[in-house]
Amino acid sequence: MTRKAIINAAGLLLFALAPLIAAATGKTFLVSLCTQFAIYALAAVSLDLILGYGALISFGHAAFFALGGYTVGIVGFHMSQGDTLLGWAGSHSALVIWPLAVIVAALVGLVIGFLSLRTSGVQFIMITLAFSQMVYFVLVGLMVYGGDDGLAIDARNTLPGINLASPDVFYYTCLALMVLWIALCRRIVHSPFGMALRGLKQNARRSVGLGYAPLRYRITAFVLSAAGTGLAGALWANYALFVSPDMAAWQKSGEFMSMVILGGMGSIFGPVAGTVVYLGLEQATAAYTEHWMLIMGPVLVLVVLFGKRGIYGWLTGGKYHD
Repeated sequence: MTRKAIINAAGLLLFALAPLIAAATGKTFLVSLCTQFAIYALAAVSLDLILGYGALISFGHAAFFALGGYTVGIVGFHMSQGDTLLGWAGSHSALVIWPLAVIVAALVGLVIGFLSLRTSGVQFIMITLAFSQMVYFVLVGLMVYGGDDGLAIDARNTLPGINLASPDVFYYTCLALMVLWIALCRRIVHSPFGMALRGLKQNARRSVGLGYAPLRYRITAFVLSAAGTGLAGALWANYALFVSPDMAAWQKSGEFMSMVILGGMGSIFGPVAGTVVYLGLEQATAAYTEHWMLIMGPVLVLVVLFGKRGIYGWLTGGKYHD
């Protein structure tokens, strides 16, 4: 077994044993923390699909996170009020709401991607940031759904035979979705589509000469990335039982990007490690000071300067071809 396989297996085992460790040590907050790890890791892996493998620096992925969350919140709001939503009576079922959140994020991602991907470099960064801020201000203006104060959600969605109200059960549900998404992204990366996407990253002119259409591949990757981030937003809404426009703020996009960079771009498992370290450091340092970013900032700078492959690359000896 390779070093990378051992690290991956050990990480998955720790995730799987988290509720048991929390119960044995009496630190029940670990389940909540690990739930955050799983949800944010799903979003970070989604971003890495275009950032690490497509060299598309998106500062607008918080918009998809918010759209996934608000899909859950808005449907739940109308259900609690006994209203219909565009003539639809609504549903509490996760089998309906979560796919709907993914579809909403993917459709908006298609529109944003179609417009943004006609540019590149700094222009692409600024356009994705602009779209994210547009979503943010639209959500602020939706006073019926709480506006700037956000929207509280009465209860989590339901799954047949599964009690999502239980913190442990909800955690394992999030963990299962994270693992399935990682497996899907890994399959995509190793597919001919993924190879073409990486080829466009390395040398777009040569790929075009070989007959590949850059826009088609990049927009597909962008939509897939948006869909995964939307699912993470739906899970977060169920975890926090609250959504707010801050989910679409540019700072949230910056957090996702920091997690990817910290863990290691261009590696499926790197963003997971980056998420754990980022949120773990935030929790640990926030207990001592509210200026925790003063500690996080230098850590990110050191990783960029001396560990370009990120934490996961350092753990695997710089070899993480997923």
